[in-house]
Amino acid sequence: MEIYLDANATTPVLAQARQAALAAMAEDFGNPSSIHSTGLKARALMDAVRQRAQRLLGTGGGKLLFLSGATEGIQTSVLSALSALRARRELGDRGAELLLYGATEHKAVPEALKHWNQLLGLNLDIQAIPVDRDGRHDLDFLRRHAARAGMVCTMAANNETGVISDLDGIEAALAGSTCFWMVDGVQALGKLSLRLAGRRIDYAPFSGHKLYAPKGIGLLYVREAAPFTPLMAGGGQEGSLRSGTENMSGIAALGAVLAALDDGRSFRDPATLERFRARLAEALQQAFPSLVFNAPLPLSLPTTLNFSVPGLSSKILLDLFDAADVRVSGGSACSAAKAQPSFVLQAMGLPDWQTASAVRLSFGPAVDEGFINEACARIRACGEALRDSCMSPGGTPAELGEGITRYVVDGACCWLIADLASRRAVVIDPLPELNERLAQTLLCQGLQLCAVLDTHSHGDHASSADALWAAAIAAGAPLAAVAAACERDALGWPLGQTQLSLGQQTLRRLALPGHTADSCAYLLSDAASESAVRVAFVGDTVMPGALGRSDFLVSEPLQFADSLRRLADAIGPQTLLAPGHDYDNRFATTLSAEAAAQPLLAGVLNGSLDAEAFAARKAALEQGLALTEYQTLACGARQDACAAAPQELDPAGLRVLLQQQPETIVIDVREPYEQRLSLTPDFDGRLRTPLLAMPLSRLINALPEWLALPAETPLVFFCRSGNRSAQAAAALRRLGHDAAYTLNGGLALWPQPSDALEGALYV
Repeated sequence: MEIYLDANATTPVLAQARQAALAAMAEDFGNPSSIHSTGLKARALMDAVRQRAQRLLGTGGGKLLFLSGATEGIQTSVLSALSALRARRELGDRGAELLLYGATEHKAVPEALKHWNQLLGLNLDIQAIPVDRDGRHDLDFLRRHAARAGMVCTMAANNETGVISDLDGIEAALAGSTCFWMVDGVQALGKLSLRLAGRRIDYAPFSGHKLYAPKGIGLLYVREAAPFTPLMAGGGQEGSLRSGTENMSGIAALGAVLAALDDGRSFRDPATLERFRARLAEALQQAFPSLVFNAPLPLSLPTTLNFSVPGLSSKILLDLFDAADVRVSGGSACSAAKAQPSFVLQAMGLPDWQTASAVRLSFGPAVDEGFINEACARIRACGEALRDSCMSPGGTPAELGEGITRYVVDGACCWLIADLASRRAVVIDPLPELNERLAQTLLCQGLQLCAVLDTHSHGDHASSADALWAAAIAAGAPLAAVAAACERDALGWPLGQTQLSLGQQTLRRLALPGHTADSCAYLLSDAASESAVRVAFVGDTVMPGALGRSDFLVSEPLQFADSLRRLADAIGPQTLLAPGHDYDNRFATTLSAEAAAQPLLAGVLNGSLDAEAFAARKAALEQGLALTEYQTLACGARQDACAAAPQELDPAGLRVLLQQQPETIVIDVREPYEQRLSLTPDFDGRLRTPLLAMPLSRLINALPEWLALPAETPLVFFCRSGNRSAQAAAALRRLGHDAAYTLNGGLALWPQPSDALEGALYV
């Protein structure tokens, strides 16, 4: 059963609302503008819903329009207010200089202000109203600027944090101002009493789908005597204020929801909702002991929790919850795909780690005790899965993560090499954001940290190696204090040693000056055959699609070409390279793959470019490099920016492939904590060998074996949504295995047992 905890994004449609919508389509389907009996019935239905809404919202003499939703309501409000400001200006009134909006407003508000301000030629100064640490508006700022404001836009309650605005305080701050005031009431509908006519609010948009009505229906309150300019002109519906034939099924459904607010049975009262939230908060704290809430609960809606967990990104948490069939979000659904830190939490002044790892949990007022019980159980199960995967304190791992694990932060890669037999581990290119997580992993798996190595010194920041040692010692990782006391050079290599032993593996260092004067690679080999390098950790010397830039003060551009030749001599063309940065999620590469994609590298390796010519051409590439998409310094000029497109399979296509090529290998790239929480289909029972679990973070361990397979052997990758499996398949194709596929849409679109293709089973 799905536990849906993303109600601030949208809600399911209430049963009564579905019935009302179907009845409107089947029986009361008339056009409310028609004057015959069928049309009059539709008009009566619409009028009844409007009257109920007017009473519940306390609109008094104000108008209440039906429209498509909050975005249209915001656009209409801003257009109306700014049109009135332009009319005032034409009459000589130049008092309005500012358009103000809350810094935590939904993006629809500042975008609407910017759009209509430009289109109407007002060119007023648009400013964000600061908020405090609690997420509430700075009333002193409002008082200082109210006299010059033409329009002020604030929320009744924030969609990400649930923080309730001090509307009375805002109204008092606007005293004496002639500005127009819009209040976004979307999250308040059914949860707060707004008393619209009792305040000087000029406009208030609402959206039905946030409270169990279908998408595509909303309301807009317009205060009596407030100026109004129609956004939609045409047939004159809604008293010529919003033209277009009314959405009768949506209006009927919204009416059923509003009626449910009155019946005393369908929705929980505020006290019950606060009790539900408290139980969810307790379950979260039990699952994630270090969790912090990002907004004060007493100032927030009783249906919203926003939290962060130190050391865990929002992506990890979202994948974790989704694996347990618990739907939460990282913030506003409208910006979720951009995967950026929460601008709402940034405006509140929260530290970067909180804004980048925030998760929003929200439920609707129609949930019941049984739903909350199951939600709490699933949340606790998520905590157990993390502990058993060594990502949270207190776990007992079911298996050790032997081999190489990759961690990525904003395109920068950190590598953990762990040996099961010797319980020894090495970290390469540490990142400060990962210190606590790595320390926890070492402790949980009983690993002795032998070395923390950088592949080069950093011109713009200090290495985080010392901080990682400190975190490992503080966590109680085995022998970390003893190993930390050993003398090391500037890159962390133990003095006096030519190699590091990791059980049956050895790690050697190869100097590669170029990116920096001290750049090097670490070569991982089997102890029995040191010349056969399995993986070369090359830092930023060679990256997928790029060579490390050499225009820093600490670079050695004239030595770069010789270093590349030295690397080729040491490892050959097909040895896997583990980079220090991987901006396009290609995981690993080889000199062969890079020479095919990068003419500069090919020229050096085939002898057609000498050191000076290589350095000159490389310098030209590196002129004016822009910041990365993560707003970090680009560590190389990309010459191959396009990843090989994976081949996509739908469930039917996978069935055909399994029938025709039974040697197909199907690979689950989800992380262990996800695999522990969710069911996996057996793909119609057609797999002759067990499903292979190879988490994306450990993909590099399996690449040599897969690349050695016959070229025609199909590899089919799947994950939760299809995104990570597409990355894995594209990486294989780029490295030369063309028969690499991704299951399009992942498990999210795989047929469930009730609607699966014939023979599909879940295990």
